[in-house]
Amino acid sequence: QVQLVESGGGLVQAGVSLRLSCAASGRTFSSASMCWFRQAPGKEREFVAAITWSADSDYNLYYADSVKGRFTISRDNAKNTVYLQMNSLKPEDTAVYFCAARGGRAYYTRPNEYAYWGQGTQVTVSS
Repeated sequence: QVQLVESGGGLVQAGVSLRLSCAASGRTFSSASMCWFRQAPGKEREFVAAITWSADSDYNLYYADSVKGRFTISRDNAKNTVYLQMNSLKPEDTAVYFCAARGGRAYYTRPNEYAYWGQGTQVTVSS
């Protein structure tokens, strides 16, 4: 079992930065694939970014086109935490942001591929 707890959301103006954190507990964290999704009101949950373990003990990073170049996903295995650094925020980034995890090296953009979820943290970007 894996427990995930997100934090760091808030109400900000367009153009500023926020860093979200996802603290994990339970099963081995370092080899899990970790992902961020978001869900805006009235919309489906969408993939934002993923970080997966690779064969050479490094990590691979993946991003949705809408956030590429602005958001950065990272992880600190010593703290069992994954981060999402969000720069140059736009009003269309407004959503509840969820952390998700799954075993293995693969990443998926479909929410139903992830077994473990946090409760979400609200990010609101005003224009």
